[in-house]
Amino acid sequence: MNGKIFDSELKILDVLWQNGATTARDIAARLQKDVGWRKTTTYTVIRKCLEKGIVAKEEPDFLCRPLVTREQVQQMETADLLDKLYDGAPDRLIASLLDSQKLSPEQISRLKHLVAELE
Repeated sequence: MNGKIFDSELKILDVLWQNGATTARDIAARLQKDVGWRKTTTYTVIRKCLEKGIVAKEEPDFLCRPLVTREQVQQMETADLLDKLYDGAPDRLIASLLDSQKLSPEQISRLKHLVAELE
């Protein structure tokens, strides 16, 4: 991956993650319906995704497929967030989340299980 992934590029990736390989025309139709993008906007963003190496294009029909998984992007964005706002300290991020969110008993149980696995 070359550089930060912007929200507009995530919209392209979301379509591909949900549907698998998809033609640029179908991506444009979907995003026109979902977010009101014009075809030229979608093609411009697809081109940026190709340049960044996060999407591949195959002929015929300008078939697009993702080169990154949702999990890879989540990990990259999380690392960026940690570095930018929490000096790289995951415990500070988690403390911030816990202070600002009301967790259900199930969520608390899952967190305890995750911490136990780390120990």
